Amino acid sequence: MADPHLQQADDDSGRASARSGSTVDDDVRHAQSGRPERGHRAARRRRPGTVRWRSTLAALVTGTVAALSIAACVSTGGGGGGRLSQLPAPPSRADNPTTPEKVALGKQLFFDQRLSGSGRNNCESCHYRDLGWTDGLQLSRRDDGALNTRHSPTLYNVAYLTAWYWDGRATTLEAQILAAWRNQMSGDPDKVAARLAGIPAYAAQFQQVFGSAPTGDAIVKALAAYVRTKNSGESTWDRHEKGEPNAVSADAIAGFGVFMGKGRCAICHTPPLYSDGGFHNIGLEAGKAKPDPGRFAVTRQPQDMSAFKTPTLRSVATSGPWFHDGSGASLEATVRYMASGGGNDPNKSPLLVDTALTDQEVRQVVAFLRTLTSHEPLVRPAIP
Repeated sequence: MADPHLQQADDDSGRASARSGSTVDDDVRHAQSGRPERGHRAARRRRPGTVRWRSTLAALVTGTVAALSIAACVSTGGGGGGRLSQLPAPPSRADNPTTPEKVALGKQLFFDQRLSGSGRNNCESCHYRDLGWTDGLQLSRRDDGALNTRHSPTLYNVAYLTAWYWDGRATTLEAQILAAWRNQMSGDPDKVAARLAGIPAYAAQFQQVFGSAPTGDAIVKALAAYVRTKNSGESTWDRHEKGEPNAVSADAIAGFGVFMGKGRCAICHTPPLYSDGGFHNIGLEAGKAKPDPGRFAVTRQPQDMSAFKTPTLRSVATSGPWFHDGSGASLEATVRYMASGGGNDPNKSPLLVDTALTDQEVRQVVAFLRTLTSHEPLVRPAIP
């Protein structure tokens, strides 16, 4: 029997009701803004993977004064190049380069319920735009009705990751999407591909994008191309860093200072993704009857017991409830838990300590986190 902890909520099926977006789409713009086809390999080599984030982490740990100096400069909203929260161009794989046509096809597939085994769910069933590309549930259900054991994570900025799922067991976005399609949506790639081949509009699009009839592999690649455009880099904090006057409140600016300094938040939630891409035990599994092994299930290394991927804090205010088990009922309660040093677990990360934040400082950090919410529009596609 499969380990139930490996059947996560990362892409499980939940509610299938549609949610309306705004009237101007941004997905194709993201795809068109990427590097030319020939430059994808170079972009991939330079992408901000684990090494870059951990280099930044080391700088923060060993150079607190320097980090606070950066924080002071950025918090003034001076604008200019090289700002702390600026996201680089999203990367795409050499074997699955992003194109506007592929993104458009992937977008249709993302919202098409025919990809699920039941025909009642789609990718959006667990990833709604207005909920930060999550589902707003502590734990959602798969297409077959089974309850998941982990909270659906956001799709924001997954293009920049080097490991996917809360435990990092998928080594490519394409592998994660295929696993979620099969396990969370009960999808049969071959059957779905055959069904789509019988729909003239889809058949023509697959021929245009891939030069072939629909296949399970092509469906996965199109979905990955679309998901890679889900980037949260147009927040009010980004506008503040660019120099827009009065973009954020004084509390948010003060909260950023606490975030980078006394609160020690940036040690793991490193800009610009506000994640270090690593895995940490924060004490949430201690005392549970059946603790989730987290990263340990992948590596079998004792130090990885109940360690989970550091989530991005971009658009975090819209993606609750929080933590891998969805136990964070409010953003303020979640910040308080982390600021207090987490739970009492012998394997807890040594990076997590009680920072003795005051009530005012906690509220200021929350005010800052709310400014990281992205406001890009969404237009729903016409489904063939």
